[in-house]
Amino acid sequence: MAAPVHVSEGSFEDEVLKSPEPVLVDFWADWCAPCRMVAPVLEEIAREQDGKVKIAKVDVDANPSMTGRFGIAGIPTLILFKQGQEVDRVSGYMPKQQLWNKVSRNL
Repeated sequence: MAAPVHVSEGSFEDEVLKSPEPVLVDFWADWCAPCRMVAPVLEEIAREQDGKVKIAKVDVDANPSMTGRFGIAGIPTLILFKQGQEVDRVSGYMPKQQLWNKVSRNL
């Protein structure tokens, strides 16, 4: 069963940019309440969409350079990468169906 994979600056290229499947990256932090709200939503999507999309999580406190690299102004920010390129971006919490409707149109 698929689950979100935690990535760091060191593993980002292999796990996200070189991934053969689209990757939805969650930029989050432990102290962020909306991040904690979206976490179970992403876990459900990871299970339900296994093989269609990979869910990756980047802890912005542990990987501060990543926020500048991807222009993260607030968290949670979710970026969908396809073939190593950003194709969509969502900021803030969204209910599962609304989030999936937005993301799935770019898969």
